[in-house]
Amino acid sequence: MTGGAGFLGSFLTEKLTKERGVNHESIRVPRSQNNDLRIWDNCVKTVKNADVVIHLAARVGGIGFNRENPATLFYDNAVMGIQLMEAARREGVEKFVAIGTVCAYPKYTRVPFKEEDIWNGYPEETNAPYGIAKKILLVQAQAYRQQYDFNAIYLLPVNLYGPRDNFDPKSSHVIPALIRKMIDAKMEGRKEVTVWGTGKASREFLYVEDAAEAILLAAEKYNKPDPVNLGSGKEITIKALVDLIAGLSGFDGRITWDTSKPDGQPRRCLDTSKARKEFGFVAKTDLKKGLKKTIEWYSSNCTPMIK
Repeated sequence: MTGGAGFLGSFLTEKLTKERGVNHESIRVPRSQNNDLRIWDNCVKTVKNADVVIHLAARVGGIGFNRENPATLFYDNAVMGIQLMEAARREGVEKFVAIGTVCAYPKYTRVPFKEEDIWNGYPEETNAPYGIAKKILLVQAQAYRQQYDFNAIYLLPVNLYGPRDNFDPKSSHVIPALIRKMIDAKMEGRKEVTVWGTGKASREFLYVEDAAEAILLAAEKYNKPDPVNLGSGKEITIKALVDLIAGLSGFDGRITWDTSKPDGQPRRCLDTSKARKEFGFVAKTDLKKGLKKTIEWYSSNCTPMIK
């Protein structure tokens, strides 16, 4: 499992061992610091004698990080995925689970996003290099199934959130970034928090434990070439999200919107019916409940980061 020591991977590993009864020693989790998957030999080593490969490893970040590092995000994600799938194919791995991204969808996709619309336009510009790099793996998976009869599947999760997320303001996604802003401002006695954009854009979010369960269900039950959305199927505007996080965090100061910064994709909300039909996945965690857990985790584990 690449990325197995990361945010999503840590929950996936726990589910495998605690709920699926998999021996921890049989789960191989390569670490990026000594197993750079941009290097071919490391990919070969990673898949050696593996039965199933779940490719979670990725270079990711929020809008700001994507704007500053488009080439890095394109190259690293494309090369890691392409090489790893080829290495797995050569090794004779039984199944390859590729984790894509909602950023692969066109900027103006009809809502809710249906899997068949993924090629109907260019992705939103700020994260297009990342989205396209990940979408390449869908093409590769389908081509390998056609030519080699290689069992590769492709999953499209929405924005994830939860405990153990990345709260670094330089690279975090919207929910951890907002939680850090609110909690830090409250603890430091600041009465104002600045948020990017207009607040009019919408997003859908999936709690990390639900995402881990969805991936395992797909790995166990899904064996088709078509991509599958993973999400909650529920949409919320960024303004409503900001207000909700402020309330749950206890921040009662002023919210200032920096409209010089981009909103990103106008709307994101997935049609999740295929995941339910194909492998019985339905998200269980309500956004408010998931946010409470995430805020509690940050408050207990990360507040020493405050300067």
